[in-house]
Amino acid sequence: MDVYVFMLMGANILVFFSGFSNIAADTMTQSQSISEGKTLVSSEGSFELGFFSSGSSANRYLGIWYKNIPVRTVVWVANRQNPIKDLSGMLMINSSTGNLVLLSQNTSVVVWSANSTKKASNPIAQLLDNGNLVLRDGKDGNPGNYLWQSFDYPSDTLLPGMKLGWDLKKGLDRRISAWKNLDDPSPGDFTWGIELTNYPEVVMWKGSQKYYRSGPWNGLRYSGAPELRANPVFQFNFVSNENEVYYTYQLINKSVITRMVMNETNYSRQRYIWIEADSTWSLYASVPRDNCDNYNLCGAYGNCIIGESPVCQCLQGFQSKSPETWNPEEWSQGCVRSTQLSCQDKDKDRFAKFSGLKLPDTTNSWVNESMNLKECRIKCLGNCSCMAYTNSDVRGGGSGCAIWYGDLFDIRQISVGGQDLYIRMPASELEADKHKRTVVIVIYVVATAIVSGMLLIAYFICKSRTKFREKMESNVRRDQSIEGGKEDLELPFFDLATIAKATNNFSIDNKLGEGGFGVVYRGTLVDGQEIAVKRLSRSSGQGLNEFKNEVILIAKLQHRNLVRLLGFSIQGEEKMLIYEYMTNKSLDFFIFDQAKGKALDWSKRFNIIHGLARGLLYLHEDSRLRIIHRDLKASNVLLDSEMNPKISDFGMAKTFGGDQTEGNTNRVVGTYGYMAPEYAIEGLFSVKSDVFSFGILLLEIVSGKKNRGFYHPDQSLNLIGHAWQLWKEGRPLELIDTCLEDSCTASEILHCIHVGLLCVQLHPEDRPSMSSVVMMLVSESSLPEPNEPGFILGKKSLNHDQLSSTNEITVSLLEAR
Repeated sequence: MDVYVFMLMGANILVFFSGFSNIAADTMTQSQSISEGKTLVSSEGSFELGFFSSGSSANRYLGIWYKNIPVRTVVWVANRQNPIKDLSGMLMINSSTGNLVLLSQNTSVVVWSANSTKKASNPIAQLLDNGNLVLRDGKDGNPGNYLWQSFDYPSDTLLPGMKLGWDLKKGLDRRISAWKNLDDPSPGDFTWGIELTNYPEVVMWKGSQKYYRSGPWNGLRYSGAPELRANPVFQFNFVSNENEVYYTYQLINKSVITRMVMNETNYSRQRYIWIEADSTWSLYASVPRDNCDNYNLCGAYGNCIIGESPVCQCLQGFQSKSPETWNPEEWSQGCVRSTQLSCQDKDKDRFAKFSGLKLPDTTNSWVNESMNLKECRIKCLGNCSCMAYTNSDVRGGGSGCAIWYGDLFDIRQISVGGQDLYIRMPASELEADKHKRTVVIVIYVVATAIVSGMLLIAYFICKSRTKFREKMESNVRRDQSIEGGKEDLELPFFDLATIAKATNNFSIDNKLGEGGFGVVYRGTLVDGQEIAVKRLSRSSGQGLNEFKNEVILIAKLQHRNLVRLLGFSIQGEEKMLIYEYMTNKSLDFFIFDQAKGKALDWSKRFNIIHGLARGLLYLHEDSRLRIIHRDLKASNVLLDSEMNPKISDFGMAKTFGGDQTEGNTNRVVGTYGYMAPEYAIEGLFSVKSDVFSFGILLLEIVSGKKNRGFYHPDQSLNLIGHAWQLWKEGRPLELIDTCLEDSCTASEILHCIHVGLLCVQLHPEDRPSMSSVVMMLVSESSLPEPNEPGFILGKKSLNHDQLSSTNEITVSLLEAR
């Protein structure tokens, strides 16, 4: 495209321009134009095309953005590399070529054009409701025949229906490239597209260097993208044939607004969903997810494993190429074989099976979709350059053949959804490994018996010696940390006398409630402000660290569905938190009482459910740190004067860094009946632990029953089990609180029960994220079928269900098994 060739000269330009009429529709003909202040709007009002400036820049660009979103979000830019310096821009259809052209009237220059290979007799430009700007022939009876479309020339955004990848017949590479910065939409060096190999895969580049690789498509998803699975927001597909190779996604519910965008600021590809209630874009997913997503971090035959130290480990049968310099700077040197292969003696080679992997870089690969795995093995074994093989399609037990030649790069361990890979090894190495494993098992069993006996004796000796010393030291540390703690907390400090006066000396008449960590009092400060004072019990188990944790966390959190902390007080052994006063106390005060429950009709309860979901989404994804609450329950949900919910009590909350997704603890905290199975039993917690608690809370709000109750005399079922039983029998609406029978909409409440059951799935990976939950609650689209939930039995069942308790006291000293 020659952007500096002007089509018309001199006075003819003025005459030509004067013949145009302004438009206010989705189409533009040869007799019309778009200039400053004029726009095209798609037929249903979803997208708008016009001129804009970005950030602090005065440069003008022709672009497309969402019409009805208050935050202007540009999804496509025509003249990315050639901005107009003034307000003289005009979009028109050139009469001689039939192409779209963007002119700068003041400089007499064509700054951009959409070159079509075919000329139309009646060219029309139209902005479609999917955000696609198309050029077509008005006389063509098929409106889907496009002479040119903006979807073939994307900017930084992939919209539903767009194709990321290649049109092989046209030689067209549809690649996404990030804006350079917020002021400059010109293409940066961060790009995303499909690399054409025998086994194509999606790649992100920084300049010419690979930055992230998805792994090849295995029939279900990319082998390195386990998060790409069936969901309620969008469905996806990968097409690879002689004409095209591309990835695309479509919305399941057309009312959902979602986009994928390349962000050069933090070098990530992000998927956002528009949350109408909050008027904000919510981050749904992002890659790279962690260090192991960085391309080829561990070099040849290195396996990147999050949670290991170091994260780069050599595959079994391999060793570090530079063991003396095995550090982050040297990991890319990779690993070498412990025993070398012999190409002349291929009959002595075998293949070792490695499971749960992201498949290696496919640059030197070969694929045959008609071969089975046995045939694949024989073909690979017959070529001494072939180092690995697997099924190219994992559906239905596996089919097709994919093989790799030369060294294997960019492998990582995938905890859920990884793939099997068969790697060539000397038979002697496999036999030696088998013998080593047998010896190790025998030694381990013997050593364990000896060490266990010695440790048991040492334990009783040490316990008696250290108990007294620890008690003395803890007293000293407590006195020192209480004084030092005040300086770390960036909130107003209230002295004890002020709080005592506000609460009428902690009068029982001012008592609002009592939980596992102490009593909450209502108070009034001298200026008339009402407060709620959480006075921590000395025997509560919440020490100074938990106290400081709660103060620091809440002070930094700002969301309409999180309680606001006004200050704190530390004096001697007294530790108190001062909150904003919630007129309507806590949620449990209403939903578990038939009389009071009538004050919460279904519309109020749904508003509470939705507010809690938004509050948790903020904690998990939108706050500065990923925060796991770990003690979400009805008594920790406060209600303001309008019955809006606010999540409270962050004493047990845990913060995660951007790369961390789960943690492990020997000190399980929370409340029995709300704990996720993997947390209560193994001490493993993640955002999915909070999702489980939210699911319990949702079912309690719908039913007006506590999960810890006993609701089936024959089967010892708790609330989850009761809900699951009703669901399987096709009677889920029998779960509804009788208070709601006159105010609820059956389809809406059934939808909520469905969401609740998805949230309490046994396995964390089967539960939705909170961003998905928020979308599910406001969407009318179909949801995936739930599996049997975790912890479905009541207190009459022993084993793990001994975790049920008779009261709602927060537990903080359970040792995880």
